[in-house]
Amino acid sequence: MGMAIARALVRTGDFHVTVLEKEHRVAAHQTGHNSGVVHAGLYYQPGSLKAVLCARGRALTRDYCRDKGLPYRELGKLVVAVTEAELPRLDEIERRARENRVPDMKRLTRAELREVEPHAAGVAAVHSPHTAVVDYAAITEAMAQDVRSGGGSVLLGQEVTAVNNAGGAVHVSTPAATHIFDRLVVCAGLQSDVVARMVGASPSPAILPFRGEYWVMAAARSHLVRGMIYPVPDPRFPFLGVHFTRGVYDDVHVGPNAVPALAREGYSWARVSLPDTLASLRWPGAAALARQHWRMGAREISASLLKPLYFRQARQFLPELQPGDLARKAGAGVRAQAWAADGSLLDDFAVDRLGAVTLLRNAPSPAATSALAIADYVLEHHLQIAPHRLRS
Repeated sequence: MGMAIARALVRTGDFHVTVLEKEHRVAAHQTGHNSGVVHAGLYYQPGSLKAVLCARGRALTRDYCRDKGLPYRELGKLVVAVTEAELPRLDEIERRARENRVPDMKRLTRAELREVEPHAAGVAAVHSPHTAVVDYAAITEAMAQDVRSGGGSVLLGQEVTAVNNAGGAVHVSTPAATHIFDRLVVCAGLQSDVVARMVGASPSPAILPFRGEYWVMAAARSHLVRGMIYPVPDPRFPFLGVHFTRGVYDDVHVGPNAVPALAREGYSWARVSLPDTLASLRWPGAAALARQHWRMGAREISASLLKPLYFRQARQFLPELQPGDLARKAGAGVRAQAWAADGSLLDDFAVDRLGAVTLLRNAPSPAATSALAIADYVLEHHLQIAPHRLRS
């Protein structure tokens, strides 16, 4: 997200752009740990920023990959209702997809969904044939090169330790130097509320880290999945549930689940940060969130710790799946879920501005799909740079 905005600023020709990246490589966290899906806009509330910018972002991502020679595979997605009880929720997905003008979306019967995914089980489905997969880390590397080629700088291993947003200029300190900027755009992901406090912005929304764990299907059994098989999402939760995704390099991933991470960058149960955990427990909305979602949390944590429970969640969509088909764990990603002081989880993209500083406070999925469109949106609506000024 940050690199997309940096690229957009460089393309105006009006700014010298410097990117400060905490890690020693780009895409080290959310960008490099997601499923690689380019969403078509099935789920999102019509008229929301997610819906509008996902549609625009999908087209921009497709074109960017073609221009750069990066892989872009339209494998298609099935959202499957396993039981009759899920049909009303599938109806709502279909309604939203039609309002969002998802291209070539179609409602499928039981027989028709088996034509798309012969091994899938369900009573009905919604099919999005233009949902695609990419390598977001490669895209980010390409955008970083665009920034450099346009005269900007990408400084790696430069963790921001302090921000002074006063006196008409923004002083940003790292262990190596203090940089002085006319404007600062904060795209800090899992650390976005930490940097927001440095800037003097509201501590709300805070970031609640959720880890999503993946399994890789055995290569000999990966033929059971042609593209993507997703559950009908439960509107009470901000997560889609365990699903099957054939990746851009042809491996099939199962997951992710959603469990509370015990550190902002906690990619396993062994990674624990007491300050991060205490900050989550002390947040004013923690008790309300726990009361509302404890059953879901207990179920997800149990499936994380016990492979048979994880397998059971997956097998309802793929009855031929065998325990050995989940060949190995494929690591995990941590989602920066923004939550308010009342315990509610923010759903839509959220951007704040404090003087010369613009802060992305919430950028959940489909932020990767939407990144290039979000960049244009931030330039136009928060930096007052009209899109027509961007160089081709």
